[in-house]
Amino acid sequence: MSLMSYWPLAGLQMRTPRLELRMPNMEDLGVLAGLAADGVHDPAVQPFTVGWTDAGPDERAQRVLRWHWRCWAEWQVDAWTLNFVVLRNREMVGTQSISAKDFAVCSEVSTGSWLGRTHHSQGMGTEMRAAVLELAFAHLGATSAVSGALEDNVGSYKVSCKLGYEQDGVEVRAVRGKPTVLRRLRLTRARWEARRSVPVEVAGLEECLPLFGVRTNP
Repeated sequence: MSLMSYWPLAGLQMRTPRLELRMPNMEDLGVLAGLAADGVHDPAVQPFTVGWTDAGPDERAQRVLRWHWRCWAEWQVDAWTLNFVVLRNREMVGTQSISAKDFAVCSEVSTGSWLGRTHHSQGMGTEMRAAVLELAFAHLGATSAVSGALEDNVGSYKVSCKLGYEQDGVEVRAVRGKPTVLRRLRLTRARWEARRSVPVEVAGLEECLPLFGVRTNP
C-alpha cells in the first residue's frame, strides 16, 4: 500500500494564479527550514505572539521542522492543523496554515502564515490566505474564519482587511516581555463570498474530507 492509502493529505494541493500550495515532503521541509534560517522578519520587531524566530538560524530551522512533524503526529479529526508550503515558479517562498478545533460542530477555522524575508510586499500573503479560505469555505463548509495580528504587524492586518475580515476585539499578549495588543479579526461566509476574487484550484481533497471532520455522503 502507498502512503496516500493511509494519509491522503500527502496528495492535497492548491493552485492560484501565481502560487502552488501543497503538503510538504521531507525535501520540501528542508528547503522551508533553510528559508526560516535565512530570516523571516526584521529582527528589531517581533510580529508573532510566539517568538519562535527569536533564535539563531539553526534553531529557527529546527523549530520549523519540529512544528510540522508535531502537527502531523498530533492530527485528530476534532483538532487539526494543516501546514502547506507555498511555491512561486517552483521556488519556496513560505508557508500557510489552516487549523480548527471541533470543526464538525463549530465550522470555524483559523489561519497563520509566514514568508521568507526576501518575499515580503509582493502580494503573495493575500493570495496564499485566499487559497486556504477557498478551501475552508467552498470545500469544507466553514461558516467563519478567524485570524489575529499584533498592533504593529501592519502587513498581516492589511491582508485581513483586503480579504474582508472585520474587527473582533482585542487581547493583550506578552511579547518579548512587554504587553502587546493583538487585534482579533473575523471573516464570515457572507463577507468572504462578497470579496472572493482569487481563482483557486484544489486537487486531492475528496479522500481527505473525513480527516477534517467533514461528513461525506454514503
